[in-house]
Amino acid sequence: MLNDAVEFAARVHAGQLRKGSGMPYIIHPMEAAAICASFTDDIEVIAAAVLHDVVEDTDATMEDVLGLFGERVARLVAGESEDKREHLPAAETWKIRKEESIEHLRTAEDPGVRMVCLGDKLSNIRSIQRDFEQLGDGLWQRFNQKDPAEHAWYYRTIAEVLKGELGATEAWNEYAGRIEAVFGAA
Repeated sequence: MLNDAVEFAARVHAGQLRKGSGMPYIIHPMEAAAICASFTDDIEVIAAAVLHDVVEDTDATMEDVLGLFGERVARLVAGESEDKREHLPAAETWKIRKEESIEHLRTAEDPGVRMVCLGDKLSNIRSIQRDFEQLGDGLWQRFNQKDPAEHAWYYRTIAEVLKGELGATEAWNEYAGRIEAVFGAA
């Protein structure tokens, strides 16, 4: 399953680049999967981490994921996929999309949802920290939400939600430390 997930993700993300870095996009979901593999051996969780952006950021559909990888992987991918509200400007929907994501994390019955989220968000904050160290506050101009205080709110709230279940993992501790490095102490 994991090999198939990697092949599928690499195919549908082909040609995409990571925002601001020029790196092939597939590096991000692969990093998210490696992070998940550092604290779980659940192959469905790791596969979902590889696939977590395919529905949100490519032409792949949830039906594709369901048909190829099964119901649980599809649910885990859905848990990390935002309703982008394509008919509205992304900057206008940023806060509601993040609030919906946080609420889903809080209420998800499957702990795999929070595991995939930690893999994704730790990968993201690693990139943000690297770029912040080079660009300073200019970094925020590449995002739909330009206010760093809003990003700080989002990343800190995610950390709070994940702490109960994953706070003992090295991945969560790294995540919390990088949040503080980028945004300062809460």
